[in-house]
Parts: sequence; structure tokens; C-alpha cells
Amino acid sequence: MILSRYNLKNISAQDVVTPAESIFDLPEKVLQFGTGVLLRGLPDYFIDKANRQGVFNGRVVVVKSTDSDSSAFDKQDGLYTQCVRGLDNGKTVEENIINSSISRVLSAKDEWSEILQCAHNPNMQIIISNTTEVGIQLVQDDIHRLPPVSFPGKLLAFLLERYKAFDGSRQSGMVIVPTELIPDNGKKLESIVLELAHLNGLDDTFIQWLENCNYFCSSLVDRIVPGKPDSAFREGLEKKFGYKDELLTMSEVYRLWAIEGGEHIKSVLTFAPVDEGVVIAPDINLFRELKLRMLNGTHTLSCGLAYLGGFGTVKQAMDDSGMQTFISRLMLNEIATGIPYDVEQGVSQTFGNKVLDRFANPNIEHHWINITMQYTSKMKMRNVPVILKYAERINAVPENIALGFAAYLLFLKPVTKKQDKFYGEWQGKEYHIQDDFAAYFFEKWSKSTPAQLADEVLADTALWGADLSAIPGFAQAVKDNMASLLEAGVAKTIQTHQTKKVLA
Repeated sequence: MILSRYNLKNISAQDVVTPAESIFDLPEKVLQFGTGVLLRGLPDYFIDKANRQGVFNGRVVVVKSTDSDSSAFDKQDGLYTQCVRGLDNGKTVEENIINSSISRVLSAKDEWSEILQCAHNPNMQIIISNTTEVGIQLVQDDIHRLPPVSFPGKLLAFLLERYKAFDGSRQSGMVIVPTELIPDNGKKLESIVLELAHLNGLDDTFIQWLENCNYFCSSLVDRIVPGKPDSAFREGLEKKFGYKDELLTMSEVYRLWAIEGGEHIKSVLTFAPVDEGVVIAPDINLFRELKLRMLNGTHTLSCGLAYLGGFGTVKQAMDDSGMQTFISRLMLNEIATGIPYDVEQGVSQTFGNKVLDRFANPNIEHHWINITMQYTSKMKMRNVPVILKYAERINAVPENIALGFAAYLLFLKPVTKKQDKFYGEWQGKEYHIQDDFAAYFFEKWSKSTPAQLADEVLADTALWGADLSAIPGFAQAVKDNMASLLEAGVAKTIQTHQTKKVLA
């Protein structure tokens, strides 16, 4: 039996939350550009939850821009099972939901006229997108093409159709919420759409409506949604549920959709109050800083040490008492203190504890070697501001950060170059260094001792935008940790490091 609207009556509600038949009669209120798992696992999750509580009462029309197969959506009447797995305050969470938020999936290539027809629907209020970061770029696009080439071009064409359908009424404006992972995604998308409108010679009255009656909201999304589980786990779930689901989607427990906006945005996004994971606020920079520094920054300062320590995944590292303690102290004691933003201690500690739950999730396989990609750029963006702010606020060396930085320098020691690719080696194991600065480190390591390299790299203001060697005690701590890692190894260094911390 395949998951479908017709077969819902044969599915036991004991194992999975099933939708009421009345949900299929709800009007279409959302146009969504993108079919990916992040959208299904986060925005569509919130909309479905609200619909089940009788709050939002609207469904989603999905626009498919790629040539990917959408037959599964058609066969399953837009239904898919979302399996939430993970930890919440240390407690195991398992939740299975048949999501019924999607009404239909339309192809931009083959069904553009039907997509434009959605602009005539008075119930349409919201546009959501996740077209990858490349999608929000200015392309010299003719919006009268069927369809336009770019996502901003398609969006502008839809809004022009909307304007014409309702004679430019103020009430016909849309709330547009991009979820692409770039800062100020709403502002950037708005500027591109407005520029495209001028490039296409559109009327000033339409451009005024575009600017004054539509709301482009920057947003930040945060949820790990791996998508389909491995075949064995999937077969076990389908046997338990009693049906097959080609769109079965896994996600972690943690969820955040922070949306920049005020009271009008709240009045339209009425699904928001049903879940604490949706936050609508005039300024979402706090959420961006917490995620960037405490989650991403901790990953960056831990990945080299963990990989050199023989840990393949984040979960494996969290199962080791030494690494778990290092990661916890690094995040809660040092990174939280050095966030270059005004954050209350209680807020950062609460957020950090949730991140630790996420790291320990047994259902998510997050490989450390993947986290090391573009290691240097990540270090500069995520961690250097924290190091500088910590030094400014606290008259002490951030010992865990220094250890993480030492491991970063050792990981970025290319020993061989093969066809313009650089490879490091640790304890006889070769690994690929995927970093735009690999050649820089290849040259540095070829003529420097570890201590010399540390001094030169830390003092490189062109690389970091600051002289990190000027921070009292930091360079020496990094060099001491490098020496220990090379002589004693990762496990012994962590043990000695933590013993020293306790004695201190």
C-alpha cells in the first residue's frame, strides 16, 4: 500500500499522526518555490501543525524549477511522512506525522500558466523560497518569458500578474519569506526584484505597489533535515506504518524559523504561534549570532581536533567523555563569552544546551571531515570575532579555543599535492584538504617549524583582518597545544588539558 489520500483510512493512527479529511478542502494560501527536504521539514512542518490545530487553515502550492521527478508527490497526493528523531533536554523524542500541507506540485517549465493563475487567488498571501544560495542572484532576465530563467525573475513575473489581477490594490500584496542561507536574504531578494523591474521597463505605478504593498522578510532557518533514512531503517518504518512512502523525511527535533517582521507579518503568518520554533521579531540578528557562533563556531573549532582524534562523526565524539567535555566547555564557557553581540548569559546557555542535544542525536550522521571544508574561511568568519571579543572582555587565554586552533593548524598541513589537490596525513592516514588556502599552508609548512608557522599565521593580518599574535598568551597557548598534539596525541592532550583546567 502506498501513502495516498485514499489509503489514509487504512493507516493506523496509533503509529503515525494522520490528517483529517477536512484538511484537503482548505484553500491554497502559500506559493513555495522549491521541493527540497528543508522546506518540507521546517516551513511545511509548521504549516501542517497549524492546520491540524485549526489555526492557519491553508495549504501550499509548490513550484518545481528543476527537472527532478515530482511523480511521487502526484502519486501520494502531496502527502509525506515526517519522522522527527532526537533529544530534547536529554530525553529521546520520536514523532511520526503524515504531513498534508502540500496541495499540489507544479512545474515551472511545463505548467507556468497554472502557476501564474495562482496569482488570481485572493487567498494567496505568502511566498516561501529555498532555491539554494545561488538562486538569489541578479540575472539579466526577461520576465515575459514562459517561464523566466531565474528565481527572482519568476517571482517578479508572479507579482506582476498579481498586481494586474487585483488592480494594484494594497490588500493584494504578498508576504515573501526566503529561507536561503545568506545574511539579510529578504533585503537582498527585494533589491534584486526591484532592479529587475527597472531593467524590464515596468510601470512606475507597479514598482510603487511592489515597494509599498509587499513585504520581503529576511529569515533564518535552522534544522537538520537529512531526508530519506538508509534503506534498512526506511523498510522498518514502512513495515511499522503499513505503507510505502517515497517522500519519507527524517528531521531532528530542534527547529527554528526566525523571521524579521512586525505586527502585519504576524497577522499574515498565523501559523507562527503554534510552535515555539517560529519567531517573528523586528531584529533576528540575535538568532543569527547564536547559531553562527555557538553551533557553527563550535563545529569549526572542534572538527580538526575530533578528526585527528579518530572520530568520524559528531555523535561519536559526543560519546567520548574527553571530547564531550571539550566541546561543552568550548561552547558554553568560551564561545558564549566571546559572542560579539549583547547576549544575556541565560539565553546563550539555554541555546548551547540545545546544541549539545543536537550534537548527541544518535539519528544524525554528521561527518567531521565534511565540516572541515573551507576550514580557514569558516574560522575567520565564525571564530576570529569571538577570539577578539573574548580577549577584550576577559583577561585570560581561552584555553579550549587555543586547543581547537592548534588542531586547525595541524590539520591544514598538506604533505602531498596531486593534480592541484592537497592532502594531509595523520598517524598514517591520508585525508583531502578542501580549503581555498591549502596552497598557502603548503608553502608555509614547507619552510617552517610548527612554532614558526603558528607565529606567522596568527600574525597574518591579511588572512584574519587582525593580528591574533597580539592577544596576550594566545600564540604561546596555541604553540604549546600543537607540540602536545604532535608528541602525545589527541586523547592524551585533551586529558592533560582538562586536568590543568580542573587544577586551575
